[in-house]
Amino acid sequence: MSQRDNDPITTQFTAVSAPLLNGPRSACVIVIHGESLGKRADIEDTPVIIGRSEEADLHIPNKSVSRQHCEIWRVGDSYRLRDLKATNRTRVNDEPVTEGELADGDHITLGESVLKFISHSSVEARYHEEVYQLATHDALTELYNRRHFIDLVDKEIARAVRHRRSLVMCIIDVDHFKPINDKYGHIAGDGVLRQIAGLISSFVRGEDVAARIGGEEFAVLLPESDLDAALAFSERLREAVELTDFVINGEVQRMTISIGLAAISDARRERVPLMHAADVALYRAKGEGRNRVCVES
Repeated sequence: MSQRDNDPITTQFTAVSAPLLNGPRSACVIVIHGESLGKRADIEDTPVIIGRSEEADLHIPNKSVSRQHCEIWRVGDSYRLRDLKATNRTRVNDEPVTEGELADGDHITLGESVLKFISHSSVEARYHEEVYQLATHDALTELYNRRHFIDLVDKEIARAVRHRRSLVMCIIDVDHFKPINDKYGHIAGDGVLRQIAGLISSFVRGEDVAARIGGEEFAVLLPESDLDAALAFSERLREAVELTDFVINGEVQRMTISIGLAAISDARRERVPLMHAADVALYRAKGEGRNRVCVES
């Protein structure tokens, strides 16, 4: 934890009791008002930085929020908050604070945004876990949804640019998917998408970001991977899909995918040009016969 200048102000927030859940859980903060409504950050032993910076653990892109506004961390079974000399002083339950212990249900105000602290011991965490899953994941495939993927891509690009690290975007499209829906129906088509999503999940690393971004379109962001590594990953995934039996209405079908790749560069330091380049590569893969991987140089 970084050293701050000494400040005598320390606040103990009012406690709110709640039933215990079975098994250990992480406490979290959820944005309940203002910019980034619904975003959540889990609180573990490592301090969570909240602020306007794209590299903050909980990014709130509002000018009323300082780049690094406050931090929250765990100490044993308790959780503490520290204001990081924000222009608009961090407030807890409408009281300005410098540092103090958080209690379940506390409201944390950062400029025009309000967050709610949910203790690991709170039964309300069950509800918020469900809300978080619905807000960030695709219900059919259980991969990230497009909206959350975009948020994560922006954050990873900012980190890659700042630290001069490699990063590759993969856009994946299922070949000849419409005839499956037309012949067998959407329920059968959904089964194909779930099976392909499962294959994608089995190939990604813990730091990779996989999402369903359209009807039969997926994306995988590969942080700290160069094009050679991304190409090897994509070829393994393409081959795995090609060799998989898809049982549709009792019939074994073979499916294929096309993949477009693009790496971060001076001309692709933002999400839109990076995803556009990967899309261009994908369209080329489709035009060259499908079931292949193409790279946009």
